[in-house]
Amino acid sequence: MTACAPVRAFAPAKINLALHVTGQRADGYHFLDSLVVLVDVGDNLTVKPSSETTLRISGPSAGGIPTDGSNLVLRAAALMSCDAEITLEKHLPAEAGIGGGSSDAAACLRALSRMSNQPLPGRNALLALGADVPVCMVNGLSRMQGTGGLVSRLGAAPDWPMILVNPRVSVPTPVIFRELASKTNAPLSGGFPVGADPADQMRWLCAQRNDLEPAAIAREPVIAEVLEILRAQQGCQLARMSGSGATCFALMQSSEDRDSATAYLRQAFPDWWVVPANPCSDSLFS
Repeated sequence: MTACAPVRAFAPAKINLALHVTGQRADGYHFLDSLVVLVDVGDNLTVKPSSETTLRISGPSAGGIPTDGSNLVLRAAALMSCDAEITLEKHLPAEAGIGGGSSDAAACLRALSRMSNQPLPGRNALLALGADVPVCMVNGLSRMQGTGGLVSRLGAAPDWPMILVNPRVSVPTPVIFRELASKTNAPLSGGFPVGADPADQMRWLCAQRNDLEPAAIAREPVIAEVLEILRAQQGCQLARMSGSGATCFALMQSSEDRDSATAYLRQAFPDWWVVPANPCSDSLFS
């Protein structure tokens, strides 16, 4: 790679397979215990050296995304001592519970680190960008705890064919946390059974929950409709909301079940964002 060659990075969607809210600090930040996987659906980011840092956004989900200093990509770039021309191709919907902005920031940091041969910022700097940024720096299956800064990689994600569905409604995360009925709930029930039989892993996961789901459904009842429809699909093992919503996911028994359900949902609900997904491979994430 020459010094001026563009560097590309993939920004995968972040899926909270389970998300428990376990407490709240005096300053308002919430404590979480979440099982997270990154998937092979996401945004694309390119950086190349420049005399000043700029950001250009394109893609089907570019509408309404700011290009000023409020964008997490530019805030992330400011942590690196190099200027770059940054191009972001947006595919993930905004305010969707799948960490689009955080993953974009993480991809920017990885790309700039490769371009400039600089080390990545430390955990506190990542956390200052947002609670989801540290976990978006780690591929595979991860457990995210505390206010987002404690991330433990559990290993490669199981081979779970997925469907992601967003009914094209935006759910502001701060509002959902504010409207939680209970902010002190039990954490994940022990650790994810890494290496266990797939059926046992699924039973464990089904016994967990997303504590933000009731508040999000109260604000956007269509989320409950999405979950009901996903659960009715042949081969659905688990349907749950990711993050603060409104994106929901279904873990399917097979890729054939996933693809069949995806085709049906796209035909029946053409205005919804419906995409098939798999856990992100290391080669795509690198």
